[in-house]
Amino acid sequence: RALSPRPAVAVRCQEGQLALTVRRDLFGTGRPVRAAELSLGTASCPPLAPNPAQAFVTFVAALHECGSTLQVTPDSLIYRTTLFYKPARSGNPLIVRATPAEVPIECHYPRRSNVSSGAVHPTWAPFRSTVAAEERLRFSLRLMDDDWSRERLSNGFQLGDSLRFQADVTSEGHVPLRLFVDRCVATASPESGSSPRYAFIDRAGCLLDSRAEDTASAFVSPRPRPESLRFLLDAFKFAGDAGNLLYISCHLRVSPAGEAPNSRNKACSFSRASGLWAPLEGTAAICSCCDTGSCPAPG
Repeated sequence: RALSPRPAVAVRCQEGQLALTVRRDLFGTGRPVRAAELSLGTASCPPLAPNPAQAFVTFVAALHECGSTLQVTPDSLIYRTTLFYKPARSGNPLIVRATPAEVPIECHYPRRSNVSSGAVHPTWAPFRSTVAAEERLRFSLRLMDDDWSRERLSNGFQLGDSLRFQADVTSEGHVPLRLFVDRCVATASPESGSSPRYAFIDRAGCLLDSRAEDTASAFVSPRPRPESLRFLLDAFKFAGDAGNLLYISCHLRVSPAGEAPNSRNKACSFSRASGLWAPLEGTAAICSCCDTGSCPAPG
């Protein structure tokens, strides 16, 4: 049989979604499949309203929809899903004229490019001196393995696990810097302003999740170096949300390493033993605004 010049299944990996085109003559036998027999992902997403006159069936879905899974490697974000063909039963229950089929689908995105579907997009704010020298500070926020020795290859967690985050800033030839995490927000969709949303770090460096009952969330002491900051976050999900993805957006900033921590530049965790907020560095007074919400806005 001569091969068709067009593939039976074609996928276009776009910035925030994938578009899948399936030839009705899926197996090249001359017997077209019905659109109702095709679905995408474990959520069984249906195709777009089919046109019987067209030779193709089309699916369009956001990268995180239809039960897709995400794998994070050192260089890539890999979204995986499956095209399912489930033939309808024939009129005679004793015979089978078609067998089910599964087609794996993958979309690969480079982690270190400016792609909006990436997991973390930290912002940066250079000092005047770095602007003059046309030098940029390079921020990063990574999930780490259990002993903090390397970046975690998988981003899958179970409730009860602890997420280990490490924030870093690098800049050659710059004055020594101290890194802070002003705020971090978790959402169920890639847009940081979407709802539901949970600000687990806020108020210029208060790890608010450490105030919740029965959590081990905290900034980790001591720092590995002034330009790095580690913190633990207990895994959670949004109540009533059937999805299994969380998107984390954080705002990182720096101050000169020689400048003493203050209420604007701080890393504070709640100590259950003392019942008080405790700073990673500096005096306890700089954390007094974590409960009142009167912390100065980050400069």
